[in-house]
Amino acid sequence: EEIELAVDGLNERMKELIREGNVRRLIIRKDNGDKLIEIPLTAGVAVGSIIALIWPVIAAAAAVTGLLTRIKIQVVRKWDE
Repeated sequence: EEIELAVDGLNERMKELIREGNVRRLIIRKDNGDKLIEIPLTAGVAVGSIIALIWPVIAAAAAVTGLLTRIKIQVVRKWDE
C-alpha cells in the first residue's frame, strides 16, 4: 500500500497508521521515489517516539531539496510479508 500526501499532513497520517496495529514497517519516500527513511514497527511502539524520530529526517530533506512538499508512505502490513 502506498499513500501520497503533503509533508504537513505526515504527523497525523503516521499516528493513524501506527494506531491501526497491523503495520509492520513504514517507508517514507520523496515524491520521486527516493527512500528517506524506513521504520520497522513493533507491538507497543509509542506513537510520539516514532514521530519524534521521523520528523527531523523529513525536515532535513525538505531543507536540502527546498522543494519537498509531497511525500509517499509505503505501508507494509503483517499480512503482506
